[in-house]
Amino acid sequence: MRFHIIATIAGIVVSLTSQAQLSDSLKQKKWTSHFQLTEINQEHQAFPITNKGVNTLIHEAESKKLSLTSTYFVGASLWKGASFYFNPELAGGQGLSGAKGVAGFTNGETFRIGNVAPVLYIARLYFRQHIALPHSDYEWIEEGVNQVREKLPSSRITISIGKFGLADYFDQNSISHDPRSQFLNWSLMSNGAWDYAADTRGYTQGAVVELVKPSWAIRFSAALVPLKANGLELDWHISKAQALTVEAEKSWSINNLPGKIRLLVFRNASQAPKYLNTLKEVQLGDSTSVEVYSGNKNWGIYSGVKYGWGFNAEQYFTNQLGAFFKASWNDGKTATWAFTEIDRSVSGGVQVKGKIWRRPNDIIGLAQVINGISTDHQAFLKAGLAGFMIGDGNMNYQPEAITEMYYKASLLPNFTLSADYQLVRNPGYNANNKGPVHVFALRGHFDF
Repeated sequence: MRFHIIATIAGIVVSLTSQAQLSDSLKQKKWTSHFQLTEINQEHQAFPITNKGVNTLIHEAESKKLSLTSTYFVGASLWKGASFYFNPELAGGQGLSGAKGVAGFTNGETFRIGNVAPVLYIARLYFRQHIALPHSDYEWIEEGVNQVREKLPSSRITISIGKFGLADYFDQNSISHDPRSQFLNWSLMSNGAWDYAADTRGYTQGAVVELVKPSWAIRFSAALVPLKANGLELDWHISKAQALTVEAEKSWSINNLPGKIRLLVFRNASQAPKYLNTLKEVQLGDSTSVEVYSGNKNWGIYSGVKYGWGFNAEQYFTNQLGAFFKASWNDGKTATWAFTEIDRSVSGGVQVKGKIWRRPNDIIGLAQVINGISTDHQAFLKAGLAGFMIGDGNMNYQPEAITEMYYKASLLPNFTLSADYQLVRNPGYNANNKGPVHVFALRGHFDF
């Protein structure tokens, strides 16, 4: 059944791409169209546990946990500096233990939904306008994924409005950001403590305004948060619930080798309850508070404010070797509402390109991440309560430590095959279930 769906999608893509290419020749590259398909098969070996809760990583061996995403990227040039983008996406599959039991979950392409059957939905649908600032230089930007071919001013204000992912704009990193081609772990694709506004699939609605200069940029966004924790429905009570994000970015070049640094701050307002308030109410006998936190009911009180920051740096030392470093923190007072249950995170790693061993398009990546949670969050979990991803019962707190390594082989011009290994210690911050857990994955990625 799955392969029939893939074949159907491929046929539609080829047809639409042919039409888009014809339009390009007639309208001087006014259209862009691209396609990607990523399939990941993941498994882990058995490991000993002491505690078992509602969101414990299954200690028996798990295998053949498959995820599939397929996206068609369409863009159109409208008028000078303006463009429109539309991305239908199909996703299905299942994460290890239902994508629960590890805060830094092991497959960034697996959403927190239990639906194994592929589902078609609109991932992105947005409008973008560039406004040139005085004394700008111009350069042609070639078409690509969600990028029409256009003449772009070096100094500009860019406004994007519609449905998109905040990670499309913020917390970018050329070495550690994309689970379709780089590290798979959630806390390596984005700063772990940034509870970025998104529905279950990772998308939101809102606006992003960017001030871009040749060597620096500042961007701001206002976006919708989920109505419930980890929910698909967004909260339109924007006077009470919203996510505000600001990021400053500085780029440079040392001996023609690029580097960048980014500093992000955020403030989310939502219906998220406070950990200690929920704990107190449960102790007084109000068991509904647990259901509220886990997203089974609407909280109805807009008192949840979460704020924090993220630091993100990258530097290439040769054309073949680059490194990254990330650190993030949030106040950890209110329930995680959108991304994952991490309140502190630090990570770093390297990327090596294959020219050294005569495989110039191959890549090796190696990274280490350590995740932690606040004392309020620890008290909540130690009492036997659970969030939407973790909760082992009586927790013996220790930071969650994850090592990841992958080898990506370029086998065809548009196809890569990656082997990935992750070593997870203290999954869900519980030293009683410290593992280690050995997670293996095979990833196929096709795009054009």
